[in-house]
Amino acid sequence: MKADHFEQQKLLDLAAEDVALTQLGHRQRTLPEAAAVEAAAETERTLSADVVRAETEVRDLGREVKRLEADVETVRQREDKDQRLLDSGSVSPKEMTNLQHELATLKRRQSDLEDQELELMERLEVAEAALAAAQEGLEKARAERERAEQLRDDALADIADGTKRHEAARAEVAAGISAPLLALYDRIRTQTGTTGAAMLRARACQGCRLELYGNELAAVRNANPHEVVRCENCGRILVRTAESGL
Repeated sequence: MKADHFEQQKLLDLAAEDVALTQLGHRQRTLPEAAAVEAAAETERTLSADVVRAETEVRDLGREVKRLEADVETVRQREDKDQRLLDSGSVSPKEMTNLQHELATLKRRQSDLEDQELELMERLEVAEAALAAAQEGLEKARAERERAEQLRDDALADIADGTKRHEAARAEVAAGISAPLLALYDRIRTQTGTTGAAMLRARACQGCRLELYGNELAAVRNANPHEVVRCENCGRILVRTAESGL
């Protein structure tokens, strides 16, 4: 294929835009801000689970405390009833003995229940403190995740803006290149995944960084300036300039 020597040099501008677009694409795929969002979200999920567990424990302990309070109140009411019967003097000696025995039993039962209630209330206080700490941690994690998302969105917006600018610049350069040469360039670009052309500088292809030797170098040196030549190693179009060292 032949193409005007100066038109071939436009491929370097096209390649520069493709390099920039490739870099932007890579940056978007490996965005550290996106990884930070995922890490923050994972921390938030962990702390959210901690809050749920702490809420469950507080709720269960609170329910148990209320049950014990109700049991204590029931015992107290029974004690009051028995004490009123004793104080009334209307019971027989045998009934009085039974009531005194029952009162002693009720007092021991009340003491046991109150000890259990105190222990549970202490556990509830600890659980409530743990819940408050978990909720505070969750709020901080949520705020951190939101900050991370904002940084990610800002980075993505910057990438999108850069992509738009480089795509427009590429289209402008491509418009000045003939269809056959552009088609060849794009086909090679698809194969390499980056660019379809590279400068030949100091007898080295700037695409694969390998220096030309022997017959390959001689062929390029002797080629017509308007002949489209390609690197035998990477297949890119070799754009010859004053820096080619030929």
